[in-house]
Amino acid sequence: MSPQAQLVMLLWLPVIFYLFSRYPSQKAILLSFIGGLLFLPQRAGFKLPLIPDYEGMVATCYGILIATFIYDSQRFNDFKWQWIDLPMVCWCICPMFSSLTNDLGAYDGFNGALEQTAVWGLPYLLGRLYLGNLDGLKELALTMLKGGIIYTPLCLYEIKMSPVFHLIIYGYYAHPSGNSQASRGSTWRPSVFMEHGLLVAMFMFTVTLIAIWLWQSKTVKEIWGQSIQTWSIILVLTFILMKSSGSYGYLIYGLIILFVAKFVKSNIPLFLLIFIIIYYLYLGVTGNFDGEGLVDWISKTYSPERAYSLGYRLKNEEVLRVKAQERMLFGWGGWGRNRIYEYNWRGELVDVSVTDSLWIIVFGINGVFGLVSITTSLLLPVIVFAQFRYPPKTWFHPKVAPSAVLAVCLSLFMLDCLLNVTTNPTFPLICGGISGLVVKEPESLTSENKVSKKSVLKKLTNKGGVRRQPFPKKRSFGNRHPRLL
Repeated sequence: MSPQAQLVMLLWLPVIFYLFSRYPSQKAILLSFIGGLLFLPQRAGFKLPLIPDYEGMVATCYGILIATFIYDSQRFNDFKWQWIDLPMVCWCICPMFSSLTNDLGAYDGFNGALEQTAVWGLPYLLGRLYLGNLDGLKELALTMLKGGIIYTPLCLYEIKMSPVFHLIIYGYYAHPSGNSQASRGSTWRPSVFMEHGLLVAMFMFTVTLIAIWLWQSKTVKEIWGQSIQTWSIILVLTFILMKSSGSYGYLIYGLIILFVAKFVKSNIPLFLLIFIIIYYLYLGVTGNFDGEGLVDWISKTYSPERAYSLGYRLKNEEVLRVKAQERMLFGWGGWGRNRIYEYNWRGELVDVSVTDSLWIIVFGINGVFGLVSITTSLLLPVIVFAQFRYPPKTWFHPKVAPSAVLAVCLSLFMLDCLLNVTTNPTFPLICGGISGLVVKEPESLTSENKVSKKSVLKKLTNKGGVRRQPFPKKRSFGNRHPRLL
């Protein structure tokens, strides 16, 4: 950690306070959150007693919570826990059960629960507090999109020149391995100020999908003087140049989900994705997944190198799964107890396991209880949103479109958790916002500008308004013509 990184972390809290004093609370939170995600230094911060260290996005959440207590404390008084919050609560406290069942002690479990709450629970809570409606989720989508636009020239530079911005600004590489994992043939995979290129690829995939859908649904016409169509094309080209094949698949399938909803009015592709995720986890936990066919297909379709990488990962997951089944319900707890150790030629006990997927880490540390908790907390709000609150026929409506695309991105993030360890606090924030949205009755989608003639006449005849004068009664003249009188 360099002096300039320490200085930025010290100044970040006053910056958050300034944003709260300058803007409405919702906008201040979004600027603080997305700004911290995109530009704060990695592996920098300060140790704190009893609570998780002040670093990265945890520092951002600390600052936002303190600022909310100072500038908008009524928000906490108005907040009410709902049934949909239960899975996230279980996910945050499950380290306590893992520690107690492994005789690691209540103190160890309490620390683990605090850390889990800081990383996952605080972003979720912020989403519940401030983004639980269609307008709030629209603001989140637009802020993420603007962040992606700002990141675009930085990504293009690093694609050509290698990931150097974190080194130039903060004096060291964001990832401990430096640039050793960033080479992509003649170009590079950018990481900008994030820890790894996978995190940048996942973020840019998300903002690219958001841009395309907001353009198609006509939710916004332009951003910063340029049409949303232009920004969408620029983001797509930048995303393609990043050469992240997994994220390519996410973008394609995300577009399939959205355009099927638009033209066919069906959410079958979305629920098919959710079913695949749950079924894969079931096969992985029970040990019934056979990945040889998938590895052969990837070898023939893409490249033998990628097939070898996947096969190596699946073999490691199988070994880790066998050990995790020894502590099936609550896992092995922390301190690397879920990993595989063997003696090397020197007689030293070394870690020989490789954990590339979030799901196998969760299964090993927190067991089935933790795996079910995190899966339910991320997917249940999407299911309720798509099936019971806002069906696919509404997803193209400008008011619903931002929420719909964020729900799709959240599902695809859960799919990525089956393959990678990309802990990104933006997705718990999205999860909290959608959870707050679906516990309410669906909002009216009628435009305020479209007022019926009947309603106008009703307003005119209301008390205090302009009353219509009744027509005069016709005079009766019997059988005589009135002109003859």
